[in-house]
Amino acid sequence: MGKAIAIFNQKGGVGKTTTNINLAACLALKGRRILILDIDPQGNTTSGLGISKKFLEKTLYSVLIEGVDPESAIISTGIPGLWIIPASVELAGAEIELVELEGRERRLKDSLDKVKEDYDYIFIDCPPSLGLLTINSLTAVDSVLIPIQCEFYALEGVSQLMSTIDLVRQNLNPELEVQGVILSMFDGRTNLSIQVVEEVKKYFKDKVYSTVIPRNVKLAEAPGFGLPITHYDPHSKGAEAYREFADEFLANEEKAN
Repeated sequence: MGKAIAIFNQKGGVGKTTTNINLAACLALKGRRILILDIDPQGNTTSGLGISKKFLEKTLYSVLIEGVDPESAIISTGIPGLWIIPASVELAGAEIELVELEGRERRLKDSLDKVKEDYDYIFIDCPPSLGLLTINSLTAVDSVLIPIQCEFYALEGVSQLMSTIDLVRQNLNPELEVQGVILSMFDGRTNLSIQVVEEVKKYFKDKVYSTVIPRNVKLAEAPGFGLPITHYDPHSKGAEAYREFADEFLANEEKAN
């Protein structure tokens, strides 16, 4: 059975979607079978992989709210080994609709369990909030991958994030653990970036990946072309960093097993 991982930080703009798309693409290029679930109503992972949200018949909303078979909502990204259940604008209202549904916190888990064994890794792009969509994601996964931006307020909200993980662990998903912390938008020319790395390592200790993702123009451009960085500019510093991150991610997985 595959491993499900939520990519989550309730702070916006920390490189969550960038990490989701590019880690998934790098792992697919290494021969892993990867499924992405885009549960963020903004749908940036969906559009960042070149998928138009206008003409989708079935989406994660269909699975979560309407009870559609998840298998029927999975579509190819065009990248070998990488599939997605895309987001749609209807997800914006899903928080309210979930309140009325039976077993509301476990809706995603029940669906995900039907397809989990078909993939090596399943990544869920969570919204930057602590609502029912995020609770569903944290209940459905084995672990949480936390992207943190190398900026002044990097650790702001992290204690709240960890409290949420603890609450879910106590009440809904006792096996939930922190997969790791990936630092993004690193600028080695500034003291601030270096200080943030040190602060994050103090807080999370050995959970912090040694790979850091640099601030890189090509990484910022790639989603506008609907491509992961490995396909948009495979020789860029951003592509090199995500390939290195994928190697470290898999090496850690092998150690853990």
